Amino acid sequence: MTVPRREAPEAPEGQPPVEALLRLHAPQVLGALVRRYGHFALAEDALQEALLAAARQWPRDGVPGNPRGWLIRVAARRLADALRGEEARARREETALRLEPREPRAAPADDDTLTLLFLCCDPVLAPAARIALTLRAVGGLTTAEIARAHLVPEATIAQRISRAKARLRATGADRPFRPPAPQDRDARLASVLQVLYLIFNEGYTATSGPALHRADLAREAIRLTRATRRLLPREGAVTGLLALMLLTEARSAARTGPDGELIPLDEQDRARWDRAAVAEGTALVEEALTEGPPGPYQLQAAIAALHDEAAGPATTDWPQILALYDVLVTKTPDPMAELGRAVALAMVEGPEAGLAALTALEPRLPDSHRLPAVRAHLLERTGAHRAAADAYRTAARRTLSLPERRYLQTRAARLDP
Repeated sequence: MTVPRREAPEAPEGQPPVEALLRLHAPQVLGALVRRYGHFALAEDALQEALLAAARQWPRDGVPGNPRGWLIRVAARRLADALRGEEARARREETALRLEPREPRAAPADDDTLTLLFLCCDPVLAPAARIALTLRAVGGLTTAEIARAHLVPEATIAQRISRAKARLRATGADRPFRPPAPQDRDARLASVLQVLYLIFNEGYTATSGPALHRADLAREAIRLTRATRRLLPREGAVTGLLALMLLTEARSAARTGPDGELIPLDEQDRARWDRAAVAEGTALVEEALTEGPPGPYQLQAAIAALHDEAAGPATTDWPQILALYDVLVTKTPDPMAELGRAVALAMVEGPEAGLAALTALEPRLPDSHRLPAVRAHLLERTGAHRAAADAYRTAARRTLSLPERRYLQTRAARLDP
């Protein structure tokens, strides 16, 4: 029987169709291999060999009708060969014998994506390692792309990924990988969402470097969160996180000026906000709030929706935002939630109330640039311009983001006598 062929999906500009197709299926294939066989590092090596074979064969012979199945078959054979080569290890030899008769059981691609997300976000890994491994294995980014996104040497990212694989191997977390038991599932899902949120935050407001916004990283976090929601459509935390990302990213076009300078929220041209993203995010917030008791992501998304729905700073519903922050700070130990509450408190009760809240919060954020930046803004509102300028300069010294530093220095200079 002739195997039907199909055209590769339309690729991004400058990217060959076969390359785009391989990038689409690679995480799903890796998830299938890990789910069936474990051995993350060996499975990834087998996948790379299958991808190279496809890159040589598909442009010549055409794309198979089931490209994912083709890649799984080829990679499974490579993995079986690799495991047979480990005869000195009885456990792997036994595994290799089990591999011979059959290929990985077919499963929906999204199931394999979730398998891989759960594995890459194993709590045994450090947060930085989880992020790097997730972007590499699930996001399909190359080591060089991840390094550029984080403004660190490629060797640093390669080392993080290598150590993460070694850690998974040493702890037996990937032999073979099984989804977490029901009693462990919530903790593992919380780790997945935390990693996705960290990736998004690094994209939306880069912690260092010349650019305020790294659009590729933010979009990748949104894409992965959408995939997670397809797998878990009635998880309020997942829906809430996606809503929060969309409502936040909707403002990105208005956050910088023509020369890349930072524009604060109350000075942004709201006509430049992405209203389609605002509408989708708002609808998701409403849905998330019906999916069980609201957690931190749902509450933060509700706060973001109130900001995005306001026609301008003067019409923002600050009392409602403060009420949501009052609930949020009881749900999470994150001091940034307390910082957001201090801002809302200042908008409702006056800057002096906000400053008092900052004083109580300072021991929890001793090195953050955000706390002195908020303090400077509130001092400026009280008319204490010299103290505000000093606080702006303190914040500027602490941040590694060049756009934020320039903005804070400019504010300080305007207030100097």
